[in-house]
Formats: sequence, C-alpha cells, structure tokens
Amino acid sequence: MPSLLLIEDDDAIRTALELSLTRQGHRVATAATGEDGLKLLSEQRPDLIVLDVMLPGIDGFEVCRRIRRTDQLPIILLTARSDDIDVVVGLESGADDYVVKPVQGRVLDARIRAVLRRGEREANDAATFGSLVIDRAAMTVTKNGEDLQLTPTELRLLLELSRRPGQALSRQQLLRLVWEHDYLGDSRLVDACVQRLRAKVEDVPSSPTLIRTVRGVGYRLDAPQ
Repeated sequence: MPSLLLIEDDDAIRTALELSLTRQGHRVATAATGEDGLKLLSEQRPDLIVLDVMLPGIDGFEVCRRIRRTDQLPIILLTARSDDIDVVVGLESGADDYVVKPVQGRVLDARIRAVLRRGEREANDAATFGSLVIDRAAMTVTKNGEDLQLTPTELRLLLELSRRPGQALSRQQLLRLVWEHDYLGDSRLVDACVQRLRAKVEDVPSSPTLIRTVRGVGYRLDAPQ
C-alpha cells in the first residue's frame, strides 16, 4: 500500500482528497502548511508527496526546493493555474508532475501510480555512455564511479532515452513513455526534466554531449562510443 504525504491548506480539499486516496488504497498523512509538512517528512518517509503550491507561510515551490536539497522523493504539485509561470517554476523547483485544480481523486490517483511506476525495477542489463553507467537491474546511475541521486522521473527519462541510443524521441513520445500522458501543454514537463537531468549527468550542462537537443523534434541520448 503506497504511503503519501498530502500538504494542502484548504480543509475541504485536503479532507476530500485524503478520503478519496484512502479509498483508492493509499495510506495518507496530511499537513496544512509547508512547515508542518517538512516536520512530518523528518519523522516519516512517504513513497510520494502531493504538494499544494499556494500555502500559508513558505509556499509549495520553496517546500519543493527544500526537499530536493536532501531527498529525491517523487513530488506532484497541485496548482490552481496552468499558466507557464506557475508550472515552469514548479518543475524547475524539482517537481515530477503537476495537476491543475479542481482535481478528482481518481485523476490524482492515476498520476500518483504513474509516477510510482517510474521507480520499478527493469530487465537485468546495463548501458555505458562514456563515464555514465546505467544499471537497469539495480536502478542506479553512476558517473565516474560515483552514484548519482536522481528522482524516479529523471531516472525513467534517462532509461527511456538509453533504450534507443542515438535515436531522437519527440516530446510527445517521452510524455507517453515517462509520464503516461501526452497533453500538448505538458511538453514543459519534458523540457524541465531534461534540464535537471543534464545538471546531474553532463560535465558542462550548458554544452551537453550526452543528452542532445534535436531541433524541431525532441531529445536523444548519444550512442556509446
């Protein structure tokens, strides 16, 4: 049974989502503020965090940043707006996905399960891309022999690219493969995740040699030499 931490200040929304997600088979702990959520997180480790953007005190963006300093737990943002600023700031803060309010419990449950599937183990093989080694059985990535701390979404994106070395994948393909949805507006999910992933795997993230942009198409992972 997956365990969730729901951080939402609106009492009615928090109660409704807690009830719905519990019925869907999740264990749900709740907090009404970012501070309380961070305190709960220091006491227990959920499988995933559902985090509202507009919180009293420290907002959801800052909560997300603080979590990402020490932990790669998957995070889904709840936002009242789908405009570029809110979504991009949230994704750049380290969120794995976002859902626009008002949200139905079943829709959120589907997104949660899709995110959690990204951390499931795969076939027993490995791929090497220069100093980067992707071990699919252990679900680990090392660079120059050192473990990289990737979120489940970053790891899944890298795995999907590594299955097709040298092949360009469109943003829509990656949305289907990694996020399991393909709404046109959600191409921002791909771009933000690629940016975060490059910061971890590339020697010079501003001049990538592994994860290449294919103009007008999407991205590719350069084939092993």
